[in-house]
Amino acid sequence: MVWADEVPNASAPFVHPGLLHSGEEIAFFRVKVERGEQPWKDAFDRLQSSHLASLNHQPKPSTKVVRGPYNNPDIGSSELSADCSAAYLHALQWCLTGDPAYAEKAIEILNAWSSTLEMVGGHDTKLLIGMMGVKFCNAAELIRHTEAGWQADEQVRFEKMLRDVFYPEIKDFYPSANGNWDASMIQTMIAIGIFLDDREIFDRGVDYYLHGEGNGAVRNYFNEFGQCQESGRDQNHAQMGIGFLGCACEMAWKQGVDLYSAYDNRLALGFEYTAKYNLGEDVPYETYRSVDGRYKYRRLSDEARGRLAPIYQRAVNHYRDRVGIAMPYSEKAAVKTRTKTRSGAHVGWGNLTAIGMPNVVTATAIKP
Repeated sequence: MVWADEVPNASAPFVHPGLLHSGEEIAFFRVKVERGEQPWKDAFDRLQSSHLASLNHQPKPSTKVVRGPYNNPDIGSSELSADCSAAYLHALQWCLTGDPAYAEKAIEILNAWSSTLEMVGGHDTKLLIGMMGVKFCNAAELIRHTEAGWQADEQVRFEKMLRDVFYPEIKDFYPSANGNWDASMIQTMIAIGIFLDDREIFDRGVDYYLHGEGNGAVRNYFNEFGQCQESGRDQNHAQMGIGFLGCACEMAWKQGVDLYSAYDNRLALGFEYTAKYNLGEDVPYETYRSVDGRYKYRRLSDEARGRLAPIYQRAVNHYRDRVGIAMPYSEKAAVKTRTKTRSGAHVGWGNLTAIGMPNVVTATAIKP
């Protein structure tokens, strides 16, 4: 492993498409789907069965979106969430089928919001943007860097929405919140930086992942044996945190930056710990105080235990397939989630886009 004190190739241009999916990967998966090979064909069929993947989907943009605690009140928040997911699914379908109708629908959704949205507010503003911004960015990245027909002025308007509406709300994170909040913002900040070709934004997300003061920074979210800061809260939120951090690592990897290996592969320990417990096995637990003492969960929570989120396949692809680290529990969890058709807060669909991936990137680790 080559270590560097700073982001490698800091002056080099970003690779595009270069968020969760590279051009080589998209070409690989397109061939698998066209040939009807498994498990890709079944996964693609499940994707197309989603109502959000339908060409009948109609975007519902709002000038002002408000999300309160646990989405109450919900003023345009659910519509933004649905449209971010729909834009991503249509962009994927365009890339995997070549059918321009899917590109047109993705562009319709991206343009509807970029021409309408003026602000996002409410208690959960940072979380909403962190969870959903990464989906919008991945959709836009695929559309921009293919021959989809997205007009230059429309792209500029979308950039302005990211820079003026989304980024200001997440740039300072939320250090005292449960770690899934910061984790969500890390992934979207890295995605925004890549899409905008803005090295400062990208580096800010990378640095916070490694050195951030909040609960979502990798060293704060996991202890030395992989227990999550939210393992004592419930398993849904714990999986949100590790899933968001996994997406952040994958996008950084596409740019030649290895966050996966930070602190002796701490993220891998987190995936394995969480998968093992949610597969019904015992794991150790110690009271884990949050960075400023706001949260102190005294016992391991069984709330939502066994409800595996669609987050494990990308971790398996990286740690097991790319670098040769055994991930037995994550592998079992990935298999169990192969038939999921809903991703919720997660980008999801790793059962289609993170199996058998061609490894065309050699990343340089950032020294913690």
